[in-house]
Amino acid sequence: MTSSEPRSTLQWGKLLVWLGLLALLGLVAAGLYRTSSGPVSQGGAPDFTLTTFDGQTYDLKDLRGQVVVVNFWASWCGPCEQEAAALENTWRAYRDKGVIFLGVDWSDTEGDARAYLEKWDITYPNGPDLRTRISQSFRIRGVPETYFIDRNGQLLPPKIGPFSSEAEIRKILDPLVPADSD
Repeated sequence: MTSSEPRSTLQWGKLLVWLGLLALLGLVAAGLYRTSSGPVSQGGAPDFTLTTFDGQTYDLKDLRGQVVVVNFWASWCGPCEQEAAALENTWRAYRDKGVIFLGVDWSDTEGDARAYLEKWDITYPNGPDLRTRISQSFRIRGVPETYFIDRNGQLLPPKIGPFSSEAEIRKILDPLVPADSD
């Protein structure tokens, strides 16, 4: 045996240990990913209660029979600003048609959130996601994310990222709103 053989064997042993650890980490990560595989996108909407910045309380189960739009946002989120006017204008157009918008402020300070709502003249109900309970139940990955819940409490596929226009929001809402609601 030459002096280079033990060193070569030792290097191969280290390499195999590292590869084994990486494989194990990969399996663990794959298992974790499967248990929380992205945003909730079908079936019954997760129940939640939102207390607004003005102290009003909205419980999703009490909104059955209405179409509910749940928008996750934050004051520090640039893409949220891009869609703010479109969401507000659509809210104003649909609020008398059995549609309610709920804004869920995610990972923010109350002062910054209130300033954002004032800046964009947001009038639909908004409140903080205390302890991120609501966002965890929807398994959001960031902001903005918007969820549409039909009158029976069933989810439609979410909109991940900002809306580009009111027309994009209306295209989702129109099939959910009864024709006689005008």
